[in-house]
Amino acid sequence: MPLRIYYSLLKIIINMNKGELVDSIAKQSGLTKADAAKALDATLEAVTGSLKSGEKVTIPGFGTFSTSERSARTGRNPQTGKEIKIKAKTVAKFKAGKNLADAVN
Repeated sequence: MPLRIYYSLLKIIINMNKGELVDSIAKQSGLTKADAAKALDATLEAVTGSLKSGEKVTIPGFGTFSTSERSARTGRNPQTGKEIKIKAKTVAKFKAGKNLADAVN
């Protein structure tokens, strides 16, 4: 993938909503907006499904999506100062690949 596409993807993540992202994908790929929306939805579903299964998703040059376990901990309610228990949970992570990191620096 050329660096301009990585830069475009980063701009999309920061400045675009889903409809604008679909428009950008359609324009850059020559797909119709309906097909671009289907492609985006399928991609997001595939990444989400893999993460739910505990798998990593690596897109060479772009980055890696993974999950991490966050343990239970004690926090503090900022309004009252009272201690609260925060449950353990699984969180999604993203680590930018070299090409993406280089494109934004």
